[in-house]
Amino acid sequence: MYISREDFEAWMERIMYRFDKQDKALSKMSEKRNMLDGELLLDNQDLCQLLHVSKRTLQRYRSTGELPFQTLYQKTYYKESDVHRFIRESFNKKRNGKKPPETPEDNDNPEDTDNP
Repeated sequence: MYISREDFEAWMERIMYRFDKQDKALSKMSEKRNMLDGELLLDNQDLCQLLHVSKRTLQRYRSTGELPFQTLYQKTYYKESDVHRFIRESFNKKRNGKKPPETPEDNDNPEDTDNP
């Protein structure tokens, strides 16, 4: 089958036009973010990727009240400020909950009389 150069170029122009149209539509979609009261909302997928946790872990955080959430149209969202607060609190909990490193004096415990 033979196609003329003019027909080929016309088809290519139509294809490129559609690619450009798709590109603009995707750009508009990526610019739109879910907002509530001027604050960014993150969904489960966003938060799973951000915190490197599973959906089940997020569910546990919600159930225990550690992480506040909003449900809109049967979809769960988290306010950006609540996520920041949760991260700070979790970090501080881990930081304060750690035992201090043992010092050499701790190993010389007088109750430890196994050695003569």
